[in-house]
Amino acid sequence: MNGASREALAAARERLDALTDNTSVDAAALADDLASVTALLDREVSLRRVLTDPAQSGESKAELAARLLSGQVSGEAVDLVSGLVRSRWSQSRDLVDSVEELANTADLTAAQRAGVLDDVEDELFRFGRIVGSDQELRSALTSRTATATAKGQLLRSLLGGKAQPVTERIIVRLVTQPRGRSLEAGIESLSKLAAERRDRAVAVVTSAVPLSDRQKQRLGAALAKLYGREMHLNLDVDPAVLGGISVRVGDEIINGTVAERLEEATRRMAG
Repeated sequence: MNGASREALAAARERLDALTDNTSVDAAALADDLASVTALLDREVSLRRVLTDPAQSGESKAELAARLLSGQVSGEAVDLVSGLVRSRWSQSRDLVDSVEELANTADLTAAQRAGVLDDVEDELFRFGRIVGSDQELRSALTSRTATATAKGQLLRSLLGGKAQPVTERIIVRLVTQPRGRSLEAGIESLSKLAAERRDRAVAVVTSAVPLSDRQKQRLGAALAKLYGREMHLNLDVDPAVLGGISVRVGDEIINGTVAERLEEATRRMAG
């Protein structure tokens, strides 16, 4: 997002954090309400254009949103959406993206309260790996002919009782309401959002053999010092790396594998 939309989302994040700091607010229920609003705005193009029309006053747009949503979702959700539409937006699509992000953040807040946020982060990572290695499953989850209901049932059969309820909810929402994103991009976005709940970055670590607890602690400490923030490690084992480790933080790759060093030596000899 750019300009006005980025500022509007930043303000909405602060309002959500202030709201969910109150433990009497059911963060999971709030997430469901915001997800319903996301679906409505995604479906009703003309409505989201009205709610982001710069020619209309923020207060009139907030009043319209409140009239439409009151009695359909909680008062907390109405207040959050009203605050969003009072803001200015660079494009109407950004409003939908922002409501969706708030829904996922509310669910992750519920996980954090329950002390299972680490589990959710790990489950998102593992699910991404499973989908990436199983083309048949990926095709079933991204099929344009399969209904959202069928995809939801498939996911619940795969995840039910095997993953945290929050993980199941946000993955089902992602798959049944992809909104033009690839499955992989959606999972990565959710993983980053989960890491941000603790102000942590995500490091994808690939090694030839599983790392020991001591190695994980040392690596985590070294990366935290390097990047200036706590780092959540998503661990993957791939014998093809031959030895050492490869670390990816965002778009940056720190590669210390034997395979990489062999490739570099080959390039130098060829050059």
